Amino acid sequence: MTATTGPVPTATASTVDVEALRADLQAAGVRYAMAGFTDVHGRLKGKVVPIGHLASMAAGSELFTGAAVDGVPQDVSDEEVSAHPDLERGFQLPWRKEVAYFPSTLYTEGKPFEAGARHILQRQLDAAAQLGLTFNLGIETEFFVLEDGADGPAEVSERDHLEKPCYDLTTTLDNFAWLSELVEAMDELGWDVYSFDHEDARGQFEIDFMYSDALTMADRVTFFRMMAGEIARKHGYFASFMAKPFADRTGSGAHFNMSLADAAGTNLFADGDDPKGAGVSELGYHFIAGILRHAKAISAVIAPTVNSYKRLVRKGSTSGSTWAPVFVSYGDNNRTNMLRIPSAGGRVECRAADISCNPYLGAAMILAAGLEGIREHLDPGAPHAENMYDYTDAQIAELGIDLLPRTLAEAVEEFQADSLSREVFGEALYNSFIDLKRAEWDSYQAHVSTWETERYLKFF
Repeated sequence: MTATTGPVPTATASTVDVEALRADLQAAGVRYAMAGFTDVHGRLKGKVVPIGHLASMAAGSELFTGAAVDGVPQDVSDEEVSAHPDLERGFQLPWRKEVAYFPSTLYTEGKPFEAGARHILQRQLDAAAQLGLTFNLGIETEFFVLEDGADGPAEVSERDHLEKPCYDLTTTLDNFAWLSELVEAMDELGWDVYSFDHEDARGQFEIDFMYSDALTMADRVTFFRMMAGEIARKHGYFASFMAKPFADRTGSGAHFNMSLADAAGTNLFADGDDPKGAGVSELGYHFIAGILRHAKAISAVIAPTVNSYKRLVRKGSTSGSTWAPVFVSYGDNNRTNMLRIPSAGGRVECRAADISCNPYLGAAMILAAGLEGIREHLDPGAPHAENMYDYTDAQIAELGIDLLPRTLAEAVEEFQADSLSREVFGEALYNSFIDLKRAEWDSYQAHVSTWETERYLKFF
């Protein structure tokens, strides 16, 4: 096997010659290997070994105390979890060539750890495979790059001051040093970036790259956040993956673009003769209906923070709207729905997900819901083409459309009440997630904000 700065050539883990891989990586200048996994938030965790110990790392020698990591539901007395690296997906860090990174699955007691995020997604991918289906996923990465200024976070470009800065080429070029380095790093890894731009808010950017199978995409997005942060830091800036850092600007989504394929790779969502006119097959509509059935519970996972629900509002940015959905609905090429079918058809876009989510867990919940819709032949009804931002809550109710949760607390209640959540997460992580998110909400509720002191401190 030849060492590469891109993905290691496809092979099953059992057929990888670890010693040959080690020799190739050493020849390419690699001195260290990282086995990385995510906590419940999707933040990368792991250990580093000298490259000479790659074989022991591959055998799962790197142990972790789960109780020390958010959302790894273990007591201090439990057997440790071990990281088993996916050797077929390893690569050199583009900005630090002496290090190779391997996404890893957690194991304990000799088998995959039930509460490990990567394994949770794999279980749903296995369920899809039993139906002869492959889940393809593209995730749009929206994020802010800012610098610390005297008065707080500031845009990199002093010219980035327009009320509607979306697609502005001048300020894109002002950010080109870090932006082009990041794009080139992504392409070096074989991700095939096909566009990038200044997004709708000052200091906000989006990079779009080619879709893949869902496990690969989740591996890439979790790594992307670390890589973007490291490259921005090299240039004296910081990358933010907060859903809505500024009250008067749009937030950062992570739109899930989804389709199912058969064993030959044929897109099973595409249908040029769709009687509903959206270019989606009957299978695709069943998938949509399953997601809509469980949308409120899914919301807690794809919009997982207190701050996420400040993005999921109708208004609240200088550009006129937030571009984020608040409705449990689907439509054609209409961005006011939670689920949108772009004009080309053949895929479904979930617009409620934001860039702070754990993509393994988000993809697992959405896929499980979609598969339920397929098994039960659910019907989502007619697509919505109207601009529902202009509708009142009463008008929305007359249409029979629910609203997505308006707070994290509401979303967690929906997550707890939905049996799909326990089925997908497993008992331990289901309970741990609820406890963790309730504690986050309680902490937020107890915090006294600047808004409160400005409004009430000298009120009387």
